[in-house]
Amino acid sequence: MTTQELIHSLQGRLIVSCQAPPGDPMRETGTLVRLARSAVAGGGAAIRANEPEVVAAIVEAVDLPVIGLWKDGDTGVYITPTVRHALALVEAGADVVAADATDRPRPDGSTFAELVEAVHTAGALVMADVSTLAEGIAAAEQGADLVSTTLSGYVPGTPEQTGPDLGLVASLSAAIDVPVVAEGRINTPDDAAEALARGAHSVVVGTAITAPTALTARFVAGIARH
Repeated sequence: MTTQELIHSLQGRLIVSCQAPPGDPMRETGTLVRLARSAVAGGGAAIRANEPEVVAAIVEAVDLPVIGLWKDGDTGVYITPTVRHALALVEAGADVVAADATDRPRPDGSTFAELVEAVHTAGALVMADVSTLAEGIAAAEQGADLVSTTLSGYVPGTPEQTGPDLGLVASLSAAIDVPVVAEGRINTPDDAAEALARGAHSVVVGTAITAPTALTARFVAGIARH
């Protein structure tokens, strides 16, 4: 599949994030593979997955593009923080590497542009996870193939919201030619549809589909308020 064919295959469609946090009962490779297969059966267009081992297993199991990332740590730049992490994901079979493209320093002193160049040389695409309009514009200028709103609300200084940052989706879509992916707190099908209406090329949904622990806790909290 060429770059343009891959990007076109995602247009107007759903990407399912099959991840689980540390300590969660779902954080087991075979379980995450089953989630990915379920997402395929439900009509998902691509899978987003964390860590090389899981990426490789999902690549083997499903015939859809796989967006790989590698979360290393839980503060600062930890989503695919270095070129080493990025290339390990390409080696695992990721079609697209998702990486933090915020303006924060990377732990090895490298730049996002260097990561993009390395991934492109290795034959994969790059999804830039950003938190602001300026970061998205910069990521596009540095060669990102897709720009995602993943980190809005999770980086100090960005607005905390209970739903998706549709304003950022709209402003990025108007400002750059690179396809914009809406991600982060997309809780309902209506949220996803509205993100596309605001200009998103595609939509990533994780927790609302693939996180039974978080969903159970949400219901428990809701019941407790009544």
